[in-house]
Amino acid sequence: MLKKLKNLLTNQKGLTLVELLAVVVILGIVSSIAVVSMGNVIQNSREDAVRADAIQILNAAEIYVSQGGAVVGEDNQPIPINKAALGDLLTREGAFGETGATWSVVRNSDGELEFSGNAMAGSQPMTFNGATVSQINNAKGEVTIGSTSN
Repeated sequence: MLKKLKNLLTNQKGLTLVELLAVVVILGIVSSIAVVSMGNVIQNSREDAVRADAIQILNAAEIYVSQGGAVVGEDNQPIPINKAALGDLLTREGAFGETGATWSVVRNSDGELEFSGNAMAGSQPMTFNGATVSQINNAKGEVTIGSTSN
């Protein structure tokens, strides 16, 4: 009789309702944390893409200037560099090529090219106010980059 009882207790082959409920609750908590984290990763990727687009435009403008493109007019005032000036040097504007997005590049008094423009990173607007490449690279997590953010 004791052997039969011992065999019954050691040969359990299922989960109790409480154990199953605990597993479901733990999986729910883990999945909700993962969903929130993925949303943040996606938004950060969108913001990084907008920053990369701005740097790409600045790089194209640097090539334009090195090929003799004008950045200062006869009256010594800066001439903004835009898409029309860059022509084939800029094959893709990315987020700045979308409807409503505007941008320009000018040379500052230190000789550096500065980018100004607005674009959307997902649902988050990003603004560049006279931002240099180094300012854009150092502005992780910021949505206003340039002279007003430093």
